[in-house]
Amino acid sequence: MPDTITINKHKIGPGEQKEIQLNIARLPTYTNIDLPVHVFRAEQEGPSLLLTGALHGDELNGVEIIRRMVANDMLVPERGTVIAIPIVNVYGFIQNVRGLPDGKDINRSFPGVKGGSLARLLAHTLVNQILPKIDYGIDFHTGGSARANFPQIRCVLDDDTNRELAQAFEPPFVVNSSLIDKSFRKAAHKKCKHILVYETGESTRFDEPGIQEGINGTLRLMKSLEMKSKAPETSHETEFYPKTTWVRAKYAGLFQPKVKLGDKVSKKQVLGYITDPYGNERFKAPATQDGRVIGLNYAPVVHKGDALLHIAYQ
Repeated sequence: MPDTITINKHKIGPGEQKEIQLNIARLPTYTNIDLPVHVFRAEQEGPSLLLTGALHGDELNGVEIIRRMVANDMLVPERGTVIAIPIVNVYGFIQNVRGLPDGKDINRSFPGVKGGSLARLLAHTLVNQILPKIDYGIDFHTGGSARANFPQIRCVLDDDTNRELAQAFEPPFVVNSSLIDKSFRKAAHKKCKHILVYETGESTRFDEPGIQEGINGTLRLMKSLEMKSKAPETSHETEFYPKTTWVRAKYAGLFQPKVKLGDKVSKKQVLGYITDPYGNERFKAPATQDGRVIGLNYAPVVHKGDALLHIAYQ
């Protein structure tokens, strides 16, 4: 990393801290939309770590993780550089929706185009203004509406660097996750940058245990990268899972889970029941594998084929 890094024509030298505004576009009201970027640099040279939240605008846990760390000076490194973007999708955040006003998903719009849709413009800005300045990153996400995730890191486990970074974060679970076309993680991979995805909770809700786990894990990763000398210890062991599967509804009706997020389950164990709303029928939803519950659908009304539980297994 050079002595001085430049983002949007702003120069940040060793030992400096700045909040930079990346201008994206403006609303139909002609109100400018800027993307605030926090940059924290140590005097001593070291790696550069990126933290991003709300790539999907209604996923709030990452916003709160980064906000708390900024507010409590947790991101000031002893070595290296931290670049923190609490809200990537400002438009979705304002409207409390996943995507953008045109319905597009930023995380399926990389590497982006300067003159393209708003999603592709945002993606282009990240790829060209931010990715060249970093070595590693954590992209904070949550489950969807009424679908909650247990705290977990997702990455390609065949990559030794990813595995080492995930182990340093020390989440309860690390799940193998292939690179998805046009995603932020794949765009970073093409530029030889290693991005972990941290998942916890559900959209539009704070998940306090998952938020704290995300903060602690980030500090542990920074310590492993020698960016900090101290970090919280964990009382759990990290479990690695190379495969996942969804248990899906074979019948429509009302779903009542009988297990919780994080539970161990065994093959053929009854995970919940689907009943009709009139009290006449009840159907079992059995596990298809031994494993752990890493995702759970809290929406009672389900249709045939809907995802009920996400199971990680060996």
